[in-house]
Amino acid sequence: MSDPVFSLQDATLSLDGNAGRVDILHGISLEVQDGESLGLIGPSGSGKSSLLMLMGGLERATSGTVRALGQDLTQMSEDRLARFRRDHMGVVFQSFHLIPTMTALENVATPLELAGDADAFAKAEAELAEVGLAHRADHYPSQLSGGEQQRVALARASAPRPDILLADEPTGNLDGANGAAIIDLLFGLRDRHGATLVLVTHSQSLAARCDRVIRLGDGRVVPMDRAAE
Repeated sequence: MSDPVFSLQDATLSLDGNAGRVDILHGISLEVQDGESLGLIGPSGSGKSSLLMLMGGLERATSGTVRALGQDLTQMSEDRLARFRRDHMGVVFQSFHLIPTMTALENVATPLELAGDADAFAKAEAELAEVGLAHRADHYPSQLSGGEQQRVALARASAPRPDILLADEPTGNLDGANGAAIIDLLFGLRDRHGATLVLVTHSQSLAARCDRVIRLGDGRVVPMDRAAE
């Protein structure tokens, strides 16, 4: 078996807040294999989004190790982490995080341009077509519906063909029909391009589409298999 895409060993996360130090994640150990889809579920405040941030190098573990594609994220500088995410990860957030002063096409082309891709705009056009938005390429985020904005965010995350897709409640700001369409697109992109997917969701039914599901509670992980669900 090849090395896991993700390997976490006794990873903890503590952050300083107004009330002092808050322990968010406690001794998380897990592995995610190449091409696997992992669903992270649990109630609000259970730590699932924080765990995704650790895996994406957007938060740094307080202790323990977080390895992605064989690289120890806890030992990287911020600049190196940013380059690692650019080269290997696509991230989709609940709130879209599109750049409001850029068109849909420019939003999708940006990570390709940053990676030095000479065909950035041609590839961005193709990616928008893949999510059904070729006709909205010249529109700004304020001119797009929530579902359309999330489609642009998916296209942007997928365009560089990342090894890893991280999705944090990607349907959280959408109605049922738009949310279902986004999940179909997300899994379709993952299947076509072979990325490893980690999906944070409140929905058991969405999580059940993943190869494996892990539940979090109070910053701790409790593995679940399909039979247990």
